[in-house]
Amino acid sequence: MKKILALAIALITAAGCISGCGEKSEVTQEKASEPAVTQPSGKIEDLDYIKKNGELVIGYTVYEPMNYTDESGKFVGFDTEFAEAVCEKLGVEPNFVEINWDTKEVELNAKNIDCIWNGFTIDEERKQNLDFSKPYIENKQVVVIKAANKDKYTDASSLSDANLVAETSSAGEDAIKGDSELQKAAYVAVPKQTDALLEVKSGTADAAVLDYTLAFSMVGEGTDYSDLMIIEGLDLGVEEYGIGFRKGSDLVDEVDKIIDELKADGTMEKIAETYELTPILIK
Repeated sequence: MKKILALAIALITAAGCISGCGEKSEVTQEKASEPAVTQPSGKIEDLDYIKKNGELVIGYTVYEPMNYTDESGKFVGFDTEFAEAVCEKLGVEPNFVEINWDTKEVELNAKNIDCIWNGFTIDEERKQNLDFSKPYIENKQVVVIKAANKDKYTDASSLSDANLVAETSSAGEDAIKGDSELQKAAYVAVPKQTDALLEVKSGTADAAVLDYTLAFSMVGEGTDYSDLMIIEGLDLGVEEYGIGFRKGSDLVDEVDKIIDELKADGTMEKIAETYELTPILIK
C-alpha cells in the first residue's frame, strides 16, 4: 500500500513540474537569452527595456545601512531609498532581488538583474566588464576588533599575527591582500560582512576588515555589537560607491542626470541624514 501511495505522489509531483516548473524555466531562459538592442551610438537600449518591463530589477545583498530589513519588517536603507527615488523619476517600479555577490556580474549580463546597487565599489578591474554611474558615497575600509583588545591591536603591524576575516571578493579582502603587514596574518573569507562581525564577536577571529559605512552603524555603544570597536586611525584606502550597469548601457547617462537632480533638490542629503551618512556623501 505504501509503495502504491508513494508512486502516486511521485506521478502527481512530476506532472505538476511538467506543467509549472517547465514554464518557469522557459521564461527565465527567454529573458536571459534576449539579445541586447544597440543604438547607432553603440549604446545598449536598457532604458527602453526597463520601461517596457515597467521595473528596474536591482541586485543587492543585505548590507546595513545600504539595503536591509528594519525591526518593523520594512525593507529600508540608503541605497534602497535612493533607488526608489531614481525609479520614480524613471517612471518604473524598483524590484529588489537578493543575489549571490560572487556571481553579481553574471546575473547582470544574463539580464536577471538590471543593475548592481548595494554599496558597490568602483574600481578599474570592474570597469572592464561593466559601466558605473557617477560616484555618490566616499567609503573606506576599517578594522573592527573587540574593545577589550584596543591596547593589543592598534595598527597594521600589530595585526600581522592575528586571525582576520572579510567578505569574500570585497574591498576588505583586497585591503588585506594589498597591505604588507596584513598579508602576514591568517585570513579567512566569509560570505557577508555581517558574518565577519559575528566571527569577531564570537572570538573565532581577532579582527574584521570591512566598510566604514557598515561598521560605524553596527558596532559600539547602543548596538548589538557594543563590545566591538573600530581601530581609530587605521584606514585602509578610500573608495567610491557607484551603481553598476551592463557595459554600454544607456541607463548610465539617464541615471547620472537624475542623480544630479536629486542632489540639487536636497533629496540625496535628506536620505543621507536618515542613515547618518552625510559626512561621506559626495556633494
